[in-house]
Amino acid sequence: MWMGRLILLGFILCFHPVFDSQQGIYAKAPDLKKRIFTAKVIRIMDGDTMEILYQQTPTKVRLAHIDCPEKRGRQPFGSNAKKALSDLCFGQNVTVYAEKYDRYRRLIAVVVNNKKQVVNQEMIKLGMAWHFKKYSKDPLYAQLEITARKNKVGLWSDATPTPPWEWRKPKHNSLPGVSISK
Repeated sequence: MWMGRLILLGFILCFHPVFDSQQGIYAKAPDLKKRIFTAKVIRIMDGDTMEILYQQTPTKVRLAHIDCPEKRGRQPFGSNAKKALSDLCFGQNVTVYAEKYDRYRRLIAVVVNNKKQVVNQEMIKLGMAWHFKKYSKDPLYAQLEITARKNKVGLWSDATPTPPWEWRKPKHNSLPGVSISK
């Protein structure tokens, strides 16, 4: 009996459609057997997340290797990062190099625009993103960040930019005069 449940669970996890809460519908996510594909960018959510239309299916894409300032919570440069990503690829047919899905069912990918620019790298060059070292060990992204910092491009013009992973921490961790013991 437990074996039947295990098989059913495996089937559900492999073939369960993705629920799009924005539109209230279920949509089948792109099959990662085809890791490189072309799709149209139909929405920019923030500096490192977009929505593409692939085979008539809207799919959220999180740009690999980078982390951008948060638009929510009004982190400095959050709106600038969203605009920069929009300028790089909104409305274009892009090439998507899919890596995997994250826990939020976003496709983690490297995206190349119609000018043959690697959008993920361009966001760092423009000073609109950090190299997300927690999830990426790619030395090229590290070097691009070092160069942008040195040239004080984009968010690096700020004397003390706050990384998005710090900005996302619960606000109670950053209240003045409050210490949290570990």
